[in-house]
Amino acid sequence: MIVDLDTLSAMDRQHFLQTSVAPRPICFASTIDSAGRVNLSPFSFFNLFSTNPPILIFSPCRRVRDNTTKHTWHNVLEIPEVVINIVDLAMVHQASLSSCDFPKEVNEFVKAGFTEEPATLVRPPMVKESKVKIECRVLETKVLGDGAGAGNLVFCEALRMHIDEAILDDDKKHIDQRRLHLVARLGGDWYCRIGEENLFVVEKPNTRLGIGMDALPAPIRNSKILSGNHLGQLANVHELPGVDPAYDDDRLKKIFQYYAVSPDEMEKELHAYAASLLDAGKVKEAWQVLLALA
Repeated sequence: MIVDLDTLSAMDRQHFLQTSVAPRPICFASTIDSAGRVNLSPFSFFNLFSTNPPILIFSPCRRVRDNTTKHTWHNVLEIPEVVINIVDLAMVHQASLSSCDFPKEVNEFVKAGFTEEPATLVRPPMVKESKVKIECRVLETKVLGDGAGAGNLVFCEALRMHIDEAILDDDKKHIDQRRLHLVARLGGDWYCRIGEENLFVVEKPNTRLGIGMDALPAPIRNSKILSGNHLGQLANVHELPGVDPAYDDDRLKKIFQYYAVSPDEMEKELHAYAASLLDAGKVKEAWQVLLALA
């Protein structure tokens, strides 16, 4: 299927993009206008773009259905300050409720059942129930278009964070990713939750280069069992490993014992065993299994 975006309606274009470019973090933005009226609304066109300086950008886009602009956008033009409250699983339905198009004079804190908490550096209030609140100064705004669905970028400088101690690690120095049960937006009515059961670690190459897929021995690189992810793990080592004579593995010994008369079957078993080790994050052990035929 090939989709030329310029041939689609605004609604269809939104569907294909928002279901593909996902999951997206949620900026739960509290703002205030020049008359002191508070607004609270979630936006999933949002992310962190710099840590030095600390810059976050979100986009209260023009509404696709009628091309109108949102109260949040008008507020930041009047009072260039915002609190970005991070949405977690415990508050996601309330946050969604606040996205209703209430009249400007209506306070979404009240409608959605959230508690206003005074910020310390900016005028908009914080959401007390949010476990991470970021006070921001609006540095710049940028209009991307005047048609339905066009973005209105809000460049925010993060000034101060308020973090619930319940999500800190045992040393109370950093956020424990497993304790912050984030949610993210997909397309349509779909969301996803982030919990310990679906977190996993991908080791970064950092300053030491991985050997790359092209450096893998041909039998490994051309394996019918090892997936692209498996090969990526193997190719992320900094140098091609050698056989460790001290490596001791009972399952490896049994594979050699049972499949000694059939090299092809032995290779399949070794690759299958290596795949299970890689799934468990045991890259060094997987290499030793794969090098057993070397």
